[in-house]
Amino acid sequence: MSTAAATPARTGQVLADLLPASRVRDAALVLGGAALTGLAAQISVPVPGSPVPVTGQTFAALLVGTSLGAGRGFLALALYAVAGLAGVPWFASGTSGVAPSFGYILGMILASTVVGALARRGADRSMLRMAGTMLVGEAIIYAVGVPYLALATGMSATAAIAAGLTPFLIGDALKAALAMGALPTAWKFANKR
Repeated sequence: MSTAAATPARTGQVLADLLPASRVRDAALVLGGAALTGLAAQISVPVPGSPVPVTGQTFAALLVGTSLGAGRGFLALALYAVAGLAGVPWFASGTSGVAPSFGYILGMILASTVVGALARRGADRSMLRMAGTMLVGEAIIYAVGVPYLALATGMSATAAIAAGLTPFLIGDALKAALAMGALPTAWKFANKR
């Protein structure tokens, strides 16, 4: 058994570090993170009056970051974005390429990196810290996505906030609640092994 598996609660680790270390593991985790985000993006519900649908994409991106850590989380979301730009139909509702909502994907790359760094500092170990981590991640996604939406569509800042932020707040609170339970529970399970 590796040292990482023997001390899963040690700060400085993310859940992916509990697996035996290898380049193959890291490549599989990056590919898996990109694929999970692409699958979650297919859970897509149109929002009346907005070019941005509600998806499972943001939830997956933040889970990928916290589970894989900053480096692998960044690579997974960057792979997701580049493959989608190249034509893989795994953005929301099976689309690809640049759309008015592409800024949210750019925000997910940054958010995954930041929440991964926070998780490596133990932010995924308790419900309260995980809530803060998810809040930071969501704020980053919106901080990039909403201005991009305004620029891509010619909307005013007020209109972009109304179309690209406000309708998503309740859903994001529910996603955060799921993550608040999922990751700390995973760590508790890992610590019992």
